[in-house]
Amino acid sequence: MRFRQVHLDFHTSECIPDIGKRFDKKQFQDALRTGHVDSITVFSKCHHGWSYHPTKANRIHPELGFDLLGAQIEAAHEIGVRTPVYISAGFDEKYAHEHPDHLVRRREQVLNPPEDFSRAGYHLICFNTPYLDTLIAQVKEVCENYDADGLFLDITAPRVCYCKYCMRTLTERGLDPMDPDNAKTLSEEVYANYTTAMRRAADSVKPGISIFHNSGSTPRGRRDLAGMSSHTEIESLPTSSWGYDNLPMISRYVQIHDREYLGMTGKFHLSWGEFGGYKHPNALIWETALAVANGGKCSIGDQLHPLGNMDIATYTLIGQAYEEIEKKEPWLDGVKAVTDIGMLSYDAWLLRHPEEKAADKDASRVDVGAMRILLEEQYLFDVLDEESDFSPYKLLILPDNIRADGALRQKLDAYVASGGKLLASGKSALSPTENGGYQFAYELGAHYDGAREISPVYMATHEQIDRIGIADQILYAPSEQVSLCGGESLATLKEPYFARTAEHFCSHRHAPQDHNKVSVGMTEGKDGIYIAEHIFREYATVGSQFAKNLVTYAIDRCLGTRKTLRTALPSQAIATLMDQPEKKRMILHLLYAPRTVKGSNKIEVIEDCVPLYQTPVTVCGLGKKIKKVYIAPSGEEIPFRGTNSATFIVPKISIHTMVVLDYED
Repeated sequence: MRFRQVHLDFHTSECIPDIGKRFDKKQFQDALRTGHVDSITVFSKCHHGWSYHPTKANRIHPELGFDLLGAQIEAAHEIGVRTPVYISAGFDEKYAHEHPDHLVRRREQVLNPPEDFSRAGYHLICFNTPYLDTLIAQVKEVCENYDADGLFLDITAPRVCYCKYCMRTLTERGLDPMDPDNAKTLSEEVYANYTTAMRRAADSVKPGISIFHNSGSTPRGRRDLAGMSSHTEIESLPTSSWGYDNLPMISRYVQIHDREYLGMTGKFHLSWGEFGGYKHPNALIWETALAVANGGKCSIGDQLHPLGNMDIATYTLIGQAYEEIEKKEPWLDGVKAVTDIGMLSYDAWLLRHPEEKAADKDASRVDVGAMRILLEEQYLFDVLDEESDFSPYKLLILPDNIRADGALRQKLDAYVASGGKLLASGKSALSPTENGGYQFAYELGAHYDGAREISPVYMATHEQIDRIGIADQILYAPSEQVSLCGGESLATLKEPYFARTAEHFCSHRHAPQDHNKVSVGMTEGKDGIYIAEHIFREYATVGSQFAKNLVTYAIDRCLGTRKTLRTALPSQAIATLMDQPEKKRMILHLLYAPRTVKGSNKIEVIEDCVPLYQTPVTVCGLGKKIKKVYIAPSGEEIPFRGTNSATFIVPKISIHTMVVLDYED
């Protein structure tokens, strides 16, 4: 995979004339050179269902009079640019109108939104219909007729479907086709059959060609789905619904899989399908830097005008980001993340425990709360699922709701027995008892007494952890009732006088703390630390500074002197540490760009470049002798102290700065 990719959308209505009329080979090449692009995904078939080349497996766009795909591939290859080919798999609106009985249907027999053909929009096609044979033919045709450097198959995921073909399949097996469990099981089988069919079709012509099946997300805990593609492309346009939380979360999950991956953003101000939208160059510089800082490669989404001429303003914009990446590439390939902490994903845990549906949308945000704290405090961490190897981590975080039972209990037992530490909160680290209750599976210094019925509550640590000092601080998320058991109390929890009701209320929001209703709020035992509050939900929903300080206090207490990275960066800065073993060097990525919220939709936007100066950094515990510290790619050396560690001052951080630590084993 290349580092500087463009995903060139071309979803073009049959109602628009003169398709590709202004395509010019030289102008296409000049745009790619201006953008410092080394790979561009070009279209065979779009969501509207039209092909952009002569075809026997489909129909060419009625307003296109030449082989646009072939011309684009020839132009790109001539200047050394790769060309993966895009095929819309799940959407084909032309086909949808011709074969409405092949569409994905809900249990009520209506279509997935849009529910009919009276409104603008695309309709999902079921892969358990004869459409699959049509798609196979389209894939084979592209591989036979074009020098494609890969396939990008879009709008693909397991889809629960009640079309006549899916219902017939289940009926023939003697199963109730209206049973949601049966429908879900079939959806997984249909999807696996689809990915196998695509692999066979492509390999029959071009063995080993890369194939990526895009679903718009990478579900944590679904390694099986990820394994059906050759690599991972993390579609994550931050100014759209994904936000700036998404790429760090997903990249720190996929980086543990030992697979190539890239982070896909877009040049658009909002999202896909936006003509004439441009984000600030600093935003693209940040977003591409964030991808490579997390061990990935880059892709930037663009959309070609129906006339086929490249927008030079777009490629001037892209070039400002990719020129930087091009200079840094020698320090970006063949890297592996250095981490201290493994954060077990609640979303991944839920996939193994479908009976434990999140009670509300706030309860499902614990992963976001945990990740934000870890990012903002520049901890080195991975996002894990139950299949992960826990042994490399100095600390495991179990956020809020992850119980220790089944196979997970066995893995955690082994981890703790080998000296690993846990940070658990809320209902995490609890194990079921024979009488239907719960108890702590590990020595965290607490005894579980049950769920607390009242919220909010107040908590105070026994030593100062923030600028306010020791004080009863309000926490709004749910909490658990625990008592001290063989450990040390680190914080005290107090309930209010009463819950707010029509009969009992005080002031504008909630009653103050009752000093007679006191229990344990945070404990420490042999195996780690426990926080009675659902503290990661608290941070995701309320953004409480105390919640973050409480967690960082617990993490630092667990890590002690084993913490690899210490910095003095602001909360919107991000730090990652990558090992490039073949070159015998560590690369410390330091990123900083302030985000502002704009518009009624509260879109986070990056535009200003605000440099940071004279930032102190210590990197320690590497087990390697540091020989030299310098800024890449400039080569500017930085004085440092230490041998198996390095303490130094980074003179300037401007959006993205790479500090290289050469070492010898």
